[in-house]
Amino acid sequence: MWESLRVWILAARPKTLAASLAPVLVGTAMAIEAGGGHWLAASLTVCSAALIQIGVNYHNDYTDYLQGADTEDRTGPMRVTQAGLATPEAMRRATVAVFVAAVAAGGYLIYRGGLPILIIGMASIGTAFWYTAGPYSLAALGLADLAVFVFFGPVAVAGTYYVQVLSCSPEVIVAGAGPGLFSVGILLVNNVRDAPNDREAGKRTLVVRLGRGVGRILYGGCLLGAVLLPVGLSVWTGGHWWSLLTLGLIPFAVGAARTMLRATDPDALNALLATTGQLLALWAVLFSLGWNL
Repeated sequence: MWESLRVWILAARPKTLAASLAPVLVGTAMAIEAGGGHWLAASLTVCSAALIQIGVNYHNDYTDYLQGADTEDRTGPMRVTQAGLATPEAMRRATVAVFVAAVAAGGYLIYRGGLPILIIGMASIGTAFWYTAGPYSLAALGLADLAVFVFFGPVAVAGTYYVQVLSCSPEVIVAGAGPGLFSVGILLVNNVRDAPNDREAGKRTLVVRLGRGVGRILYGGCLLGAVLLPVGLSVWTGGHWWSLLTLGLIPFAVGAARTMLRATDPDALNALLATTGQLLALWAVLFSLGWNL
C-alpha cells in the first residue's frame, strides 16, 4: 500500500504544487485585508486548486506517454506511466477520480460564489484536459504558457478573492500576474529541458517553436517581472508598501535566471525547477504578509 501511495505522490509532482497553492494564499490575503476573509471557502479553494493541478499532472503523465513525448531517453523527473509504475488505464482512472474530487470540493464554492465560480471551475477543468490532449492540445499549439499564466495567475487569485468577498477589484486581478508569471517560469524550465524529446514527438511547445534561447530569456523576464510587480501595485493603489518585501527576492531571481541561461545539464534544470517553485512560494508569503501590514 505504501509503495502504491508513493507512486501516486510522485505522479502528483509535489515540487510544482506551489503553482496552485500560492495564488490561493495571495487571494485569501487580499480578501482578509478587504475585511472579507472566509476560512471555509479558503480551505475548500485550497483543496480544489491542488486537486485540479494534480489532475493536470496525472493527465499529462498519461497523454505524454501515449503520444511518445515521454520515452526512455527522458531527462526530467520520472514519469510513472513511462517508467511502468502505473498502467495507462490506471493513470486515466486516477485522472478522472482526482477531477471528480476537485468538483466535489468545489461544490460549496459554487453554491457560495454562484455562476462566476461555476464558470471558472468548468473552464479550469476543461483547460486541464485540453492541455495535452491530442494533436491540437494547448501544449502542441504552443498556447500552454498563456493558459498557465491565466489560470494559475489572475483567474486563480481573483476566483479565490471573489468566493470569499463576493466581489472583485482590478488590483486583485493584476496581483494575480505574480503567481502567473512564476508558474510560466516553472513550465519554461520543463520545456527547455524537454525540447529535444518534445520536438521529436511533435509536441510544439513555445520553446520548440521559438528556440531554447528565447525560452531561457523569457524565464528570466517572468521571474523579474513577478518580483517587481508589487512596485507597480503599490504606486497604483497609493499604499501597501510592505508588499515590496518581495524585492528581497531579486538576488535569488537573478541567480535563477543566470542558472537558466547557462545550464545545459538536465540535472541542473531539474534542480532549477524546484528552486522556481520555492521562489513562487516565498513570493506569495512575502506579498501576502506585506499586503496586510
